Amino acid sequence: MTTTGATGAGFRSRLLRALAEGIAEDGYRRTTVADVVRRARTSRRTFYEHFADKEACYARLLAEANQRIIVRITEAVDPRAPWEEQVRQAVGAWLDAAGATPELTLSWIRDLPSLGAAARALEREVTDHFVVMVQRLCDTEELRAAGLRPVDKQWATILIGGLRELMATAVEEGRGLEALAEPAAEAVIALLGPRR
Repeated sequence: MTTTGATGAGFRSRLLRALAEGIAEDGYRRTTVADVVRRARTSRRTFYEHFADKEACYARLLAEANQRIIVRITEAVDPRAPWEEQVRQAVGAWLDAAGATPELTLSWIRDLPSLGAAARALEREVTDHFVVMVQRLCDTEELRAAGLRPVDKQWATILIGGLRELMATAVEEGRGLEALAEPAAEAVIALLGPRR
């Protein structure tokens, strides 16, 4: 059951924020519903009015976080800039956004795929949103004038998967994501560049 209205939205936001805090401190698997309601300063009853279970809360958290990242990337790109600069803007925005919540980024990449069919459907949905974003960002006059072809779903998926793995590895190794900006941008430029 989902509660609507201003009060419901406030509780929902608090629960999502509490889950994100739990993931940052303890990881997804060790964070319990009891931890979430304690952090949110609400009750289990309120939690279950908004989410069927911890996975449903996690799914909503990831969906909203990734939507914000997509918006941030899209807004960061100047479609009139040279195409290589557009790539750097997009990659930099993604790394900045993911680096603001590295534990949640890592959880999205590592924990979500292991949570069953519903989680796998969410992962595909989120990836599809990223694919559409990449395709839209790559379908500009500047890129066509530079001789770049439209990016199909397979190429966009390769690009997204590679960047996700690069970010996950950096977080696991305790490295900041900002150091990935130039090598990641160069890899994307090589992938997207004019093909013979």
